Amino acid sequence: MKTRYSIPLAFIVLASLFGCQKKLTEDPKANLTPVNYLKTQADLDAAVASIYAKYAVDGAYAFTNKSTSYFGADDLTTDPGLNKGDMRAFDQLNGSSGNTSMQAQWNGPWTAIYQANNVITNYKQVSSTDLLKNQAVGQAYFLRAWGYYNLVRTFGQVPLIDKVISVDDRPARSSVSDVYTLIVNDLKIAKRLLPTSFPGQPGRANQLAARSMLADVYLTMAGWPLKKTDSYALAATEADSVIQSNTYSLVNDYGTVFTTNNNSESVFAIQFNVGGGSPNRTFGSSSVPLDEVASNGSSGWDDYYPEINFFLNAPKCARTDATFYTTLKLIQPDKSFKLVPWSSSETHAGHPYYKKFRAGVNDGVIETATGIQGINPSTNKTTDIIRYPLVLLDYAEASAMSSGGPSAAAYAAINKVRVRAGLPNLTPGLSATDFQKAVVNERGYEFAGEFGIRWFDIVRLQMLPEIIAARGDKENPINFTGDISQRYIAPIPQNEMYRNPSWTQNPGY
Repeated sequence: MKTRYSIPLAFIVLASLFGCQKKLTEDPKANLTPVNYLKTQADLDAAVASIYAKYAVDGAYAFTNKSTSYFGADDLTTDPGLNKGDMRAFDQLNGSSGNTSMQAQWNGPWTAIYQANNVITNYKQVSSTDLLKNQAVGQAYFLRAWGYYNLVRTFGQVPLIDKVISVDDRPARSSVSDVYTLIVNDLKIAKRLLPTSFPGQPGRANQLAARSMLADVYLTMAGWPLKKTDSYALAATEADSVIQSNTYSLVNDYGTVFTTNNNSESVFAIQFNVGGGSPNRTFGSSSVPLDEVASNGSSGWDDYYPEINFFLNAPKCARTDATFYTTLKLIQPDKSFKLVPWSSSETHAGHPYYKKFRAGVNDGVIETATGIQGINPSTNKTTDIIRYPLVLLDYAEASAMSSGGPSAAAYAAINKVRVRAGLPNLTPGLSATDFQKAVVNERGYEFAGEFGIRWFDIVRLQMLPEIIAARGDKENPINFTGDISQRYIAPIPQNEMYRNPSWTQNPGY
């Protein structure tokens, strides 16, 4: 039996020093152990809120570095120069354990997991009703599961830490299978304890969020590396329970999804607040070309954009029009703007960009069709982790793969996504394999550029050879000649290898 652990306060403080790229001001209670602090329901709620907050910082998921090792996907690339070396290395499938941006992908989840462990271990001592305590700890289980889900998909084997240990202890990395067992168990507990909604409290994980994530977890377990194909049926069941709840619906206009917060298709999202010192810096400046300078002198950061062939292969529809930014606005000496196509020799990168990440909630890029007034790096836009289309497409794929072919319900699920995109219904009569390919392609463009979704499809279905083959000659050149299968997971950060000398680095790094 594998031993599971939890990290004490001293280790939490140490980890946070390595995990954040800037000094953060937090309520000191957030870092107190609950044995000293958790006494009232207000204390417990604050401790749970702190878990969410651990994810919403630059050292976790508030900045482009949250996707550093996912740049091997075709929906993400970056500049061949500038200060983009960390992301460019993974774009070239040649990332290393010393990559500093990648540390956000490691440290962010761990700081949240440590805080979740505190809540899970000590919530029973709080003086409150069982209902309120269960709702609080249910969120902690959900957030711990999500942290482990991101860690295991990104880094493979990681230690299972959910009990108090000495600060000097160095737990071994557990098998991928054991990590998924913890994730599944946590989500099962979460869906049992959580209500179906928290009215008037956007951002809280509820029972349907737990079911949606569990469906996605099962779908992933059916692919590489576990290949537990019996999990397809489990994924379909969980996703269908969310669909049948009739709680969520697709926003009519795809572009509106990215200019509104907590809309009708948002199942779970990270909340941000610029005024509260918690900005989202993956909208606005990050996705704007270096070439673009606003009237007020602000400019784009050129952090990420899609590969050219990924854009060229996109279906011709309203969703594609709302997704990609293809006409750049170049300021002239007289402060007027010249409009040029993305492929113009006047552009720096010669690539299309993402339109859907520009505006934020009217606090990112402030622009008209012919000019740009301002480009802001910090927005209040939520990052949607689970949108309802993901539930629909998870159900479509999982039900088809578990039944040997797509049912009418599977077609109905994918067609809802396609019709909203402005596409016709999918061709009927497809085999299970062809239907799966269609769903994966649909997911690629529905969630283009969104936090790891395309990359994790590439990983679970081992698609790197075909992704590389489709790569155009204007992209950053692949800078790796070894076993390509070793690039489906990232290296363990070198600092962690120093702290844990008994660990063995992932193969190929």
